[in-house]
Amino acid sequence: MKMLIVSGLSGSGKSVVLQSLEDHDYYCIDNLPLGLLTSFAAQIMDPQAARRIDNVAVGIDARNLVRDLGRFGDIVREVRELGVDCEVIFLTAADNVLIKRFSETRRKHPLTRPNVSLTEAIAEERELLGAIVASVDLHIDTSAFNVHQLRVLIGERIAQRHDSTLSLLFVSFGYKHGIPSDADYVFDMRCLPNPHWDPQLRAYRGTDPQVIGFLEQQPSVTAMFEDIKIFLERWIAVCEADDRNYMCVAIGCTGGQHRSVYMAEALAAHFRRMRGNIMVRHRELR
Repeated sequence: MKMLIVSGLSGSGKSVVLQSLEDHDYYCIDNLPLGLLTSFAAQIMDPQAARRIDNVAVGIDARNLVRDLGRFGDIVREVRELGVDCEVIFLTAADNVLIKRFSETRRKHPLTRPNVSLTEAIAEERELLGAIVASVDLHIDTSAFNVHQLRVLIGERIAQRHDSTLSLLFVSFGYKHGIPSDADYVFDMRCLPNPHWDPQLRAYRGTDPQVIGFLEQQPSVTAMFEDIKIFLERWIAVCEADDRNYMCVAIGCTGGQHRSVYMAEALAAHFRRMRGNIMVRHRELR
């Protein structure tokens, strides 16, 4: 049986993730008391159970007892010892994004009180969930996602993931908009020739033939591709041997329009020829 534990900050999209997983035939429970997780896993693993459940997703948040949150790592270990294939997914977002979302929906943060502001409640929640963050298999920053984009990501990266091989996501981004907080590896393309400075190429993107042709002719671009390819071929295998299930490789340039987009696509195409579970996302392309 596969169990996904979905946790995260209030307003970061936990309910959206659970709804998406439910659409992919996961049996979903939100806000299960953490102290009951081991008993719940044992119950659904019982071979005498009337109904067989293969995929389960459990939502865990800061409304749990503090002592149980502090034991999160031990509880997950107990679940895995029952023979459950258990993965932990954690959702987060920037404080200003969370504040905007609460303002737009007019929902109350579960930790706000008469003497505790929304900003203070978010900080308190981050601290309470610290033990969960330490045990995470997949960390997702939803700051730049709308609901539809998050549902697509969950479907592609988690629900439709094939077999037990590592899920590899290439993300292009622009440094002027910040580095993705959920990246495992970050590679900088700003030293490469920039199509932005060619008036004939500026309006195109790294997925367009005009930009691809320009970058493929640059020796430094080819050298960068080869170096990153060799690095990842070596270390992906090491991570898989260490039972890693997810990896995010972030490729950055100044604006996230040309060089990083091209390189993310080129690397994804290379690794698709030798393995499954390859995805690409261009953060700055809308």
